[in-house]
Amino acid sequence: MHTEKEAKYVAPEYKDIFRSVSLFMAANVRKSVAEGRSDAIPIFLQDIPKLFHRKIIRPDIALIQVSPPDQHGYCSLGTSVDCVRAALVNSQIIVAQINANMPRTFGDAIIHMSHIDTAVEDNTPLPEHGGKPASPEETKIGQLIGQNLVENGATLQMGIGSIPDAVLSALKDHKDLGIHSEMFSVGVIDLVKRGCITNNEKKTHRGRMVGSFLVGNKALYDFVDNNPFVEMLEIDYVNNTHIVSLQPKMTAINSCIEVDLTGQVCADSIGTRMFSGFGGQVDFIRGAAESVDGRGKPIIALVSVTKKGESKIVPTLKVGAGVVTSRAHVNYVVTEQGIADLFGKTLRQRAYELIKISHPDHREALEKAAFERLKCMPAP
Repeated sequence: MHTEKEAKYVAPEYKDIFRSVSLFMAANVRKSVAEGRSDAIPIFLQDIPKLFHRKIIRPDIALIQVSPPDQHGYCSLGTSVDCVRAALVNSQIIVAQINANMPRTFGDAIIHMSHIDTAVEDNTPLPEHGGKPASPEETKIGQLIGQNLVENGATLQMGIGSIPDAVLSALKDHKDLGIHSEMFSVGVIDLVKRGCITNNEKKTHRGRMVGSFLVGNKALYDFVDNNPFVEMLEIDYVNNTHIVSLQPKMTAINSCIEVDLTGQVCADSIGTRMFSGFGGQVDFIRGAAESVDGRGKPIIALVSVTKKGESKIVPTLKVGAGVVTSRAHVNYVVTEQGIADLFGKTLRQRAYELIKISHPDHREALEKAAFERLKCMPAP
């Protein structure tokens, strides 16, 4: 899974000793994957535990990080339950780093000391992310989603980054929101304190925020520490498409690298160069689309241009780019320029809607490219 800080084991001098295989790539292994010293497995996040339970991956040793044991001898996996539990229960040996900085979380996070073969105490501070202010474009995206697509009583899934935090910042007047998300970050804290997030409309885990891993800063770690309002559950449950579909007004907000004029979404690679992984995007996009109450909203959100000014809405995906979310899965696409609803639209209509929310500097070129590809002009 995603790891943090320097990955010395993927350095060239260790290529004949270690070969890293990522289920979701982080920045610390991208270069080694691109150079062939490491590898990656394309897989939906909800399916990763199956690799261990079906013995496709047979770990000899599980290296885990846990909170100190309580008076009953129970530690907590803290910020990372996801697929960790599936890996450790299928490992021959469990080695634990006991870290006083690891928050104590509940749900599937609990592990008794008797199951740990070797323990090492090391109180290294946890990695921190977030706190970067949203750009004007990201703020606008957050406002568009918050004001137009998130209803009172909605259940939210969103990842880390400025866009999810911008959406959360736009929800301060909403009521009875719920959280059922593979992960959440520091942006939820203010909404909990304001009484906007109550989880009272949820049919399962009512009154509880549900997550599987956390990425944030000390404020987030302090918030979840020993907090029964938060349940950390295994990823094959949290991301299960059927479970997602049961959540009221399920609103899934995910980002990507680029979208083509037919609605194909690339989120794991830049051309042939692998960047991250499938993650839970498809799990939640499809779960929201299949929402049993018929009020789910699958959303792809992105700034319309890169930092270099290149359009992220493109005639065709880059050569070698992977399709993470198919054109049939996509419903809403949001940029700072507006909202495109693609559900039930023809290719011609999709191109029209996506060009409308592209950056004005690129619309003429996209229209010409759409005509060349579709042999007709984009039209509503």
